[in-house]
Amino acid sequence: MNFPWSDSGRSRRSFLQGSTALALAGMTHPARTLLADDTVTLPFENGERPLVKYPQKRPLIRLTARPPQLETPFSVFNESLFTPNDAFFVRYHLTSAPPARELLSPDRFRLLVKGSVTEPLTLSVAELQQRFENVELAAVNQCSGNSRGFFQPRVPGGQLGNGAMGCARWRGVRLKNVLEAAGLSPNAKQVLFNGLDRPLLPQTPDFIKAIDVDLALDPDLLLAWDMNGEALPWLNGFPLRLVVPGYYGTYWIKQLNEITVVDETFKGYWMDPAYRIPDDACAHVEPGTTAKKTVPITRLNVRSFITSLADGTRVKTGASMTVRGIAFDGGYGIREVAFSDDDGRTWRAATLGKDEGKYAFREWTIPFTPNRAGKYTLLVRATNRLGQSQPLEPLWNPAGYMRNVVEAVQINAA
Repeated sequence: MNFPWSDSGRSRRSFLQGSTALALAGMTHPARTLLADDTVTLPFENGERPLVKYPQKRPLIRLTARPPQLETPFSVFNESLFTPNDAFFVRYHLTSAPPARELLSPDRFRLLVKGSVTEPLTLSVAELQQRFENVELAAVNQCSGNSRGFFQPRVPGGQLGNGAMGCARWRGVRLKNVLEAAGLSPNAKQVLFNGLDRPLLPQTPDFIKAIDVDLALDPDLLLAWDMNGEALPWLNGFPLRLVVPGYYGTYWIKQLNEITVVDETFKGYWMDPAYRIPDDACAHVEPGTTAKKTVPITRLNVRSFITSLADGTRVKTGASMTVRGIAFDGGYGIREVAFSDDDGRTWRAATLGKDEGKYAFREWTIPFTPNRAGKYTLLVRATNRLGQSQPLEPLWNPAGYMRNVVEAVQINAA
């Protein structure tokens, strides 16, 4: 199958790779998967999960099959700063997802831009590539419910560990440029985004998300077809997805085929009542209670992790090592990372690695020598350029969103 979507060598090669992978997958739904022999047990109640290999993916931690929800094994985050495409997490909401591959053919796939615009547009991916400036941006995509399984008291929803996140280089065109080409109405208030995934039953709300026009015109928002130098994997949005850097993944619509500009605040289910957080500075309430007022979830908060050591790792007393990890936030940038090897009694500043952009993972390292035998509790805490940091005790909300407590890793020296 020939996908002549761009005169650019790299873009053409990446889409050919993507189309070939879809052809090899040979299915309309990834239910025909190869089960791996292994399972993992995440460190919370009912945490046993199968490792499952889906098309274009290595074995990932499966939470559900319909729709597919696949978590990245945490060890992957120690491999490289950018999460490999075959290890990137997957999160769909509707049973009939992802869409059948025949709907994604370049001869058939079109992006519609409509609503309160002066010139509605119908664009193929090739036309997007050729008509608008192609740009690349590094950004973290994180599920709103990443780490939900650790909430106490437990909350409903997918019981995820820490692997529903990833960092990639996204390539596409600016959403702003496309909206300006369509001509926004002076009364335009919000922009709606819909993809080709569909509900199984008519009474199930379609997965449509909305953002304010001011955010939609931010030049960092992309309509992306490329991820880490390759075509988007089928399960991560091929052939086109929305990239909203600094915001939770609920807004990053996959298989994006419809953009609608509206003159009012959208009231769809996936904006209200879904994906709401308590309306306070920390998005929390007392455990077991409900919020008096809620707002839509928006920006990522500050997070950091140790990636080079796992809970229970045994190390040699007196042996020097470099502890390594990642930190990120909602786009203000990481200012500093502090590390403690004595359960928070004292802290030292870690060394920050290369700045790949304000939306990307930021690597950090610090030397550490366990000078005594026994257990050590290692902590890491990041602070962004606004001075926002991480709480020492976990904050709770009824939906299990936005967990960002200071993370602890316990190791044993002998």
